[in-house]
Amino acid sequence: MTPLPQARRFDWSNLRLRVASAVVLVPSALFAAWHGGWIFLLVISIGLALLAIEWGGMSAPRAPVRVAAALTAAVLAAVFLAHLGLIKTAWLAVPIGAVAAAVIARGVAERAVDAAYGVLYIAPAAVCLVWLRSTNQGEWWTLMLFACTWAADIGAFAIGSLLKGPKLWPRFSPNKTWSGFVGGLAAATLVGTLMAAKSTFRLDLRAAALVGLAVGLATMAGDLWESALKRRFGVKDSGDLIPGHGGLLDRVDGLMFAVVVMAAARLANHLGWGH
Repeated sequence: MTPLPQARRFDWSNLRLRVASAVVLVPSALFAAWHGGWIFLLVISIGLALLAIEWGGMSAPRAPVRVAAALTAAVLAAVFLAHLGLIKTAWLAVPIGAVAAAVIARGVAERAVDAAYGVLYIAPAAVCLVWLRSTNQGEWWTLMLFACTWAADIGAFAIGSLLKGPKLWPRFSPNKTWSGFVGGLAAATLVGTLMAAKSTFRLDLRAAALVGLAVGLATMAGDLWESALKRRFGVKDSGDLIPGHGGLLDRVDGLMFAVVVMAAARLANHLGWGH
């Protein structure tokens, strides 16, 4: 049997770019998550607009502005409804916004359904994030989300680059390895446990470890899914906004899946699990 190809050599220059980008992005995200309110809403809104612009550029290169504007309006409508506490209405706004985006993109985008999918891809994660921060101890749950997601990314990147080995899914993501996958899961699990041990969380340590593991798995899944999407659209990166990462979507692809898992864990905790 022919062995799977090995991952490329560790790229120290790319690591330096990633660290420099993180020095700017991480404090901003933590500050907004901790303070909540209009600061959190403003940061999310800016991020969502940038994601919509990147999606428009990838999915509709002939009419990126029109598609991006449709996505921005649809996603922000759901987010503002969630911020006002109208969660059920916010979820109802997601499919309505998807249909509206497809109608607007019809005739100018190669596939109008891609505009609809853009809303369905971005908006649920945004609604979950707003809801998560609004819950009791929401600042800690949001910080745990960020910490576990970042730990999974860093662990996968560092361990995979150093140990190399067989590739995880070479068809869509040729540089991700099984060693990185395991390293990312271990890092997310460890960080989840430490968050519960060192904070005022009302979360059992075993439950926190399980949440960290689940968030790590979701982060990996989100990263792989975005790799498949980029392959479909024929692009290497979603954009060039962040040095060392590409576009903003390249940075938050795992977070978009992870926040849904974390919101589910928070809901289960509210119902009595993990105390």
